[in-house]
Amino acid sequence: MTEIENPFKSFWMGGFECADQLNVHGNRVDLLKDTGHLDIIDQDYEMISQFDIRTVREGIRWSQVEYKPYQYDFSSVKQMILAGQRNGTQQIWDICHFGFPDDLTPLHPHFTPRFVALCKAFAFFYNHMAPESPLVVTPINEVGFISWLGGDAAGTAPYCRNNGWEMKYALMRAYIAGVKALKEYDPRIRILTTEPLINVVPEVGADETEIKSAQADHDLQYQAVDILCGKICPELGGKPEYLDMLGFNYYYNNQWVAGTHQYMGWNDPVMDTRWRSLSDLLREAHLRYDVPVVLTETSHPKEDRPIWISMVAEESCKLVAEGIPLWGVCYYPIIDRPDWDQVDYWHNSGIWDTDPMVLGSSRVLHMPSAQALVAGQADLRNVQISAKNQRTYKKKEKSSFAEYIIKLPGKIIKDFVSHADDITAT
Repeated sequence: MTEIENPFKSFWMGGFECADQLNVHGNRVDLLKDTGHLDIIDQDYEMISQFDIRTVREGIRWSQVEYKPYQYDFSSVKQMILAGQRNGTQQIWDICHFGFPDDLTPLHPHFTPRFVALCKAFAFFYNHMAPESPLVVTPINEVGFISWLGGDAAGTAPYCRNNGWEMKYALMRAYIAGVKALKEYDPRIRILTTEPLINVVPEVGADETEIKSAQADHDLQYQAVDILCGKICPELGGKPEYLDMLGFNYYYNNQWVAGTHQYMGWNDPVMDTRWRSLSDLLREAHLRYDVPVVLTETSHPKEDRPIWISMVAEESCKLVAEGIPLWGVCYYPIIDRPDWDQVDYWHNSGIWDTDPMVLGSSRVLHMPSAQALVAGQADLRNVQISAKNQRTYKKKEKSSFAEYIIKLPGKIIKDFVSHADDITAT
């Protein structure tokens, strides 16, 4: 029975926006720079530590560090690693957070060898800088989303339509090759996936065909992880041991109606009966793969931020109390960010807002959000005192997994049965 150890210094994490892709207009964005985080990283780490946040998500920005093919400048990454060490802040690293070098797209024949070389170079550099701190890494962020954005919606490179599967296949080929290289270099390296967590439902009154079609759309959220595990596309070399922790990104618009793509309200006075709770969706994902889960991104814009934080905390408490190995919640972005495509528009979605007109990118604490965070942290601490599966998790043996499911509450069993074939095959 495989035992997995929780590598994180804090349950609540902070995510710093590091997207560096070409936007819909063909312009390069660099949100790590635009938010001012690079300039005042020590201040940012000191601020979040006041809320006992000791783990963060950061990105190396592939488009910046590989200035020529197979030639790298990790000076900005060095600056960030040193800041983490000075402040006692653990960093989870995205190697590719949407952006690639100007001469490269996932459909280019050189994409996989270039990505593998980057993974090796970064792992070597990191090990030189922090040999006592095993690397936790996300090779490519949100394969499912970027495949759609660049392959179907023409929203970033390579600006394609009707080419999402080819994008996903190419990205996962590179992803798996990168994971293989990382684990061969240092078996201590831990892989954290970060995919969108969604719920796709049929129209009211849908027929059987439409219901099955909506379910198929819903299950597409697992496609990238299924490839990583080798469940599908085995020719790419995926293996179950390449999945160490299962990360999901969840926002207010992640549940919609198939066909129309109409979003369902998350805080309506009378909730749509097709709406599923965050805890229900994360539970489904854990049952599918039997590995620890992390909510790797979540936030809400503007005045509803505190309500959203309270909801996330409540749903997290449910899972932890139930014994589901939920090992972290990352508020992302913890510092406000501008929009990719309208760079003058700021989302007001962080625990801190940013005033871009003030020299030094000043931070303004959003007090209602901070109060909701503190309350949510306190509630979770009370639950964690007696919770299981928070520091280590033992994967279920195949023979005992069915017995484990039988012990779950009735509603969970019903949800599980609908996915039993997928779970058994994983």
